Amino acid sequence: MHRYYPDLAGRTVPRYTSYPTAAAFKPLPDAHAAALASVADDTPVSLYLHIPYCHEICWYCGCNTGALGRPARMDSYLAALEGEIARVGSMLRAPVGSVHFGGGSPNAMSPTAFLALSATLRRHFAIAADAEWAVEIDPRHFTQETAQSYAAAGVSRLSIGAQTFSPQVQARIGRLQPWRQIAQTMADARRAGIARFNLDLMYGLPGQTLDDIAATLSAAFLLAPDRVAMFGYAHMPQLLPRQRRIDDTLLPDAEARFWQSALAHDLLIEAGFEAIGFDHFARPEDSLARAARDGTLRRNFQGFTDDRATTLIGLGASAISQFDGLFLQNEKHVGSYRVGAANGLLMGSRGLLRTPEDRMRGALIERLLCTGRVDVAEVAAEHGQSSRAVIGDMDRLAEFAERGLVLTRGTTVTISPVGRPYARLVASAFDTALQAREARFSTAV
Repeated sequence: MHRYYPDLAGRTVPRYTSYPTAAAFKPLPDAHAAALASVADDTPVSLYLHIPYCHEICWYCGCNTGALGRPARMDSYLAALEGEIARVGSMLRAPVGSVHFGGGSPNAMSPTAFLALSATLRRHFAIAADAEWAVEIDPRHFTQETAQSYAAAGVSRLSIGAQTFSPQVQARIGRLQPWRQIAQTMADARRAGIARFNLDLMYGLPGQTLDDIAATLSAAFLLAPDRVAMFGYAHMPQLLPRQRRIDDTLLPDAEARFWQSALAHDLLIEAGFEAIGFDHFARPEDSLARAARDGTLRRNFQGFTDDRATTLIGLGASAISQFDGLFLQNEKHVGSYRVGAANGLLMGSRGLLRTPEDRMRGALIERLLCTGRVDVAEVAAEHGQSSRAVIGDMDRLAEFAERGLVLTRGTTVTISPVGRPYARLVASAFDTALQAREARFSTAV
């Protein structure tokens, strides 16, 4: 059962891939070396590498990326990235349990360049033999050679940007890609030995209807992905000029978005997927579903994850690192990044020192979004903080409780099944820094 509340669904709130969010980052030019030195040799870490180029720029995209153009741009970027890898790797002895390539489109790199980059990573970091290597790809530029090079490098999971299989919606977001192209991509990857697949889809796109959602999911099921992410499109042309090419008069309103999300949820559950958090779905045998069942699901800058490492090392322009008590983002401007990294500099430039209260609230929000339930007093005690403030914040949940979206009992908050679409709004009750009317945040549903 789903309940649409117009006064809730259209509100703007963060996606809470961190707390505080990246909107609060300030210049921190001298924090990188000390942060790396603070990572103990036995601390499990994960690596994230950002490739800020695509062959074509999709109009809906909110990522830090640009059109590749001349191949020399990628060559000079990768040379700088290898310089940063060598510099950071020389300061870090901790074991690496997962490696994630994002962008942009990492497969804007040539297969040869990807193999060289993966070899550089193995040379400078202590990457575990069973580490998961995952790559976000644009299926329009994925070949058999790409699949073979990824498999040779140890890649075991692909995250495929599909967004929609409706041709008319694809045309309105500047991303034309037929279903057969994605099917061929997955077939090539499977033949090469890559066995796990995530499929990224979207609702709330221009001209998109419930029929489009149903047809897209029917086509998606034929591909047999292990995970499906169903993201709500965030239209923020004032911050992302490329989105100005989208005709905003064709965008579904808040109610239409809500029912698109609800339909997607129901169809995915009927197809045997398990709901993970508020926008992810996974097959019961997938590690993400297992993490959700056993209470180890986490949320970080990559979204919902089964990665248990609490230290994330970001490499590349705009990549964000997460240390104990610190978020740190690399230089965002690609040209400035190239110059600094090529000269052996550490590139962390902006971030946030998290106070003990920040860490407590971040843990509370993460647990609420990952499990749908949290005991606020328990989390406060775990972080050595007074529970008085967060217990007081529970008063903000009254409007949700009155509508049956949450249940509060003592110091415990539980999101009801009908409250799941509003999970980010519920979590925002514990966000003391939220500027809810800022245009930089997406709508709640």
